[in-house]
Amino acid sequence: MESFPILSLTTFLPLIGVAFILLIRGDELTVARNARWATLWTSLATFVISLLLWLNFDKSTADFQFVERLEWLPSFNIAYHMGIDGISLFFVILSTFLTPICVLASWKAITTRVKEYMIAFLVLETMMIGTFAALDFVMFYIFFEAVLIPMFIIIGVWGGPRRVYAAFKFFLYTLAGSVLLLAALLTLYFEVGTTDIPTLIAYAVPPEMQTWLWLAFFASFAVKMPMWPVHTWLPDAHVEAPTAGSVILAGVLLKMGGYGFLRFSLPMLPIASEQFVPLIYTLSVIAIIYTSLVALAQEDMKKLIAYSSVAHMGFVTIGIFTATQQGIDGAMFQMLSHGIISAALFLCVGVVYDREHSREIAHYGGLVERMPRFAFVFMIFMLGSVGLPGTGGFVGEFLILVGAFQDNTWVASLASTGVILGAAYMLYLYRRVIFGKLDKEHLKQILDLEPREIAIFTPLVILVFWMGIWPDPFLSVFDATVSNLLQNYQSAVAVAGPLNLAGR
Repeated sequence: MESFPILSLTTFLPLIGVAFILLIRGDELTVARNARWATLWTSLATFVISLLLWLNFDKSTADFQFVERLEWLPSFNIAYHMGIDGISLFFVILSTFLTPICVLASWKAITTRVKEYMIAFLVLETMMIGTFAALDFVMFYIFFEAVLIPMFIIIGVWGGPRRVYAAFKFFLYTLAGSVLLLAALLTLYFEVGTTDIPTLIAYAVPPEMQTWLWLAFFASFAVKMPMWPVHTWLPDAHVEAPTAGSVILAGVLLKMGGYGFLRFSLPMLPIASEQFVPLIYTLSVIAIIYTSLVALAQEDMKKLIAYSSVAHMGFVTIGIFTATQQGIDGAMFQMLSHGIISAALFLCVGVVYDREHSREIAHYGGLVERMPRFAFVFMIFMLGSVGLPGTGGFVGEFLILVGAFQDNTWVASLASTGVILGAAYMLYLYRRVIFGKLDKEHLKQILDLEPREIAIFTPLVILVFWMGIWPDPFLSVFDATVSNLLQNYQSAVAVAGPLNLAGR
């Protein structure tokens, strides 16, 4: 497998599907049907190929694997350089796993400009995979920014009534932060003479440069997470996006910020990362408590789940910057489990929205009488979001809190309140939508899950329990990479000494 360009194949196979869809001819119904099937088979093939990465991955090493390198701009020392390690592997698989699920979720919901919609999703898949597989900073930046374009189109064309406002807000927020990321990239290039990520990680950036570079990275990754107070674009984007758009946004795009912290901020700028730990902790705790309280006040199901995502990402940033094995392992696991659970929750909202065209919590009630299968799967994902032991949501939060308690008891204690508040708003949502009397006339003929929807939810349910009951296949993959990251980080911090650090 090392000699076969499997990463390039995984990354660019969706674009082959795009080329095929562009060649489809016929009447509107024929084009729509063939575009759906072509996208589904392309995304499924991409997912199967990405699983080969996992099956052939060497868990015992922290080195980058499946590395591909070609000269691209040799006069500028910029190369086409791809590779993955324990941190990036599952983000690639998460991207390829959720894309066919999004295609199935859009099968009936999207009826206009289907060809263009499917093309946008395949282009988005390529950009997501490329972001996590790039080992050259210029390549990473191109993929990282290019993700905005298809998502902007998906929200702006197929979204809700305020889709244009939400699409522009999403685009401008994320682009503004990324301008500073570009400035940091150029600074590193002129300092080191290359944009090769492994070389940049190994380079000891001068302490006086690290603070400004870290803030530039932070401006981009914090918006992408999103962290409080730059989170306000997320609820609008989720509410207006089509169901599949919300799934990808919550499942993958939010993880790019956490990936950026782990790939760039901690290994390249360890001294500055240590200095800014109090800032990260403060913003994360505020995010967990404040957005959980805001979620409790929501009457729109999508907005409630969107605010819950901000709270869960607050746990992730705490875990990353504890600089402990448990904390970073927990942050990685939390991002993966949240990618599955939040995607599933938005799919649940999509199920009832397709039937009733309303996301208002008050519009529903007593659905368990007409939709017992839906009530069952919604319950599983709701309990996973709460962090019930036995579900994937528990493992990540538990490890993060263990890591946080080792570093700062107050931060861990305050963050723990988010677990209680999370249970409050999710149980509140579930009780009002599922239980109670079925006394609304418009709900008395509502239909339960159909076979296509059961096919969507089945792998998600299996994953929630698999990750909760047997997490080792996931944790063992990034264990060596995280250990190596921490060893280098702690060595750099120890060499810097107390004079260069603000202290935790």
